[in-house]
Amino acid sequence: MTPKLDMIGIVAQDLPASLAFYRLLGFEIPEDADEQPHVEITLSGGIRLAWDPVSTITSFDDSYVAPTGSPRVALAFLCDSPADVDATHDRLVEAGYHSHLEPWDAFWGQRYATVHDPDGNGVDLFAELGEPQS
Repeated sequence: MTPKLDMIGIVAQDLPASLAFYRLLGFEIPEDADEQPHVEITLSGGIRLAWDPVSTITSFDDSYVAPTGSPRVALAFLCDSPADVDATHDRLVEAGYHSHLEPWDAFWGQRYATVHDPDGNGVDLFAELGEPQS
C-alpha cells in the first residue's frame, strides 16, 4: 500500500503568531486555537494543516532541536490570479512579515512570490500567467 499524504504539520515557536499569519493568508482558524497544544484544519482538498507549539513536540520527543538555516520545505498556495499573488504578498508584508522573494514572472509560466511565516518557513504564492514566459 502506498501511504497517502494526509497532513502537513508546522512546529511553531510562537503558536499565536503563526496562527495569525495563516489567518491573514485566509484560513479560518478559531480564535481559541491560540492556546491549544495542537491545532488542525482541513483544507478544501482534504489535506489537514496542523500546528504544534515546540512545547508539544518536546513533551514526547526530548531530542527535538529546532532547525537552523534555510527551510527545506515550502508551502505553496495557488492564488486566483497574478494580481492576487501581488495583493496577497503585499498584505502579508504590510502586516510585518518578511518577503523573501518579491512577486515576479517565473520562466515556468507563473507569477510567484515567497513570504516567510513567523517560524521562517517559506510560503510560496503563485498563479498561472496564461502564456508561458520564455
